Amino acid sequence: MPTSPISRVLILAGGISHERDISMRSGRRVADSLAEHGIEVELRDPDASLIDYLVASKPDVVWPALHGASGEDGSLRGLLEFLNVPFVGSRSDESRLAWDKPTAKLLIERAGLNTPHSITLTREAFRELGAASVLRTISAELPIPVVVKPTQGGSAQGVTIVEDLDNLPKAMVHAYTYCDAAIVEQKITGTEIAVGIIDTGDGPVALPAVEIEPVSGTYGFEARYNAGETNFYTPARIPAEAAARASELALGAHRALGLRHISRIDIIVDGAGTPWFLEASTMPGLTETSLFPLALEAAGHDVGWVYSALAESAIREGS
Repeated sequence: MPTSPISRVLILAGGISHERDISMRSGRRVADSLAEHGIEVELRDPDASLIDYLVASKPDVVWPALHGASGEDGSLRGLLEFLNVPFVGSRSDESRLAWDKPTAKLLIERAGLNTPHSITLTREAFRELGAASVLRTISAELPIPVVVKPTQGGSAQGVTIVEDLDNLPKAMVHAYTYCDAAIVEQKITGTEIAVGIIDTGDGPVALPAVEIEPVSGTYGFEARYNAGETNFYTPARIPAEAAARASELALGAHRALGLRHISRIDIIVDGAGTPWFLEASTMPGLTETSLFPLALEAAGHDVGWVYSALAESAIREGS
């Protein structure tokens, strides 16, 4: 097996977000895949000594396999840019835009792409303006069912599908436990899919769509990361024309948000075959039950080769 020109990749995994355990699993999978291709890897939990360590050790490239805040909100990536350390994934400014769901949706709308109608409310506004009147106004504009979720975060944490108006207040409070703002979004009925995007230097390419069929009916945190809780179909069981539209939407979203190297675009395809953008992940889960590796395998790619190619691309581009 040919060896890679990369000498050493530092993989950052863990952190202190709600998704720490998922990040650790992603980091180990990336490390194993790169090591199989003869690349020296080091797996490290970010801590107070990280910056000094980066300056002293000078890794060829950093792979921030961190989910949630700090890993995907642009903070860590901004520091890597200041240190001129190449890293895999989107740059700090673009990560910050994609991390905030209302901002991402605004950019998607401005690009002429479909995304469900929604409203964003801070915890303070919800309390000070009166929960009852606020919810009455929302329900008049966004009829039930709706999806309530934190404006920041991933892995479906804090997300509630509301099919009874009486449950809307509880859903808002639940979302506020994860973030100071919540988004209430029109629920599109259809097939839930995820489209991964990779760019190893020749431009972004859409991977086959992965269809998500949770056993419980809801693709929540447990369904995402516990084997047997969700059925996945790759390619997705949707008409070819709908699949093509979904790929176009995913590529358009990746470009509209200015993302780099790797992303996952979450989409609902409605009964008419129209795809709707839900959100984007700048560092998708890479665990044994994650969607992105499934898509890579369905496309016929060797996972380790793709990960090493992404690392090489990051080195070429610099921080």
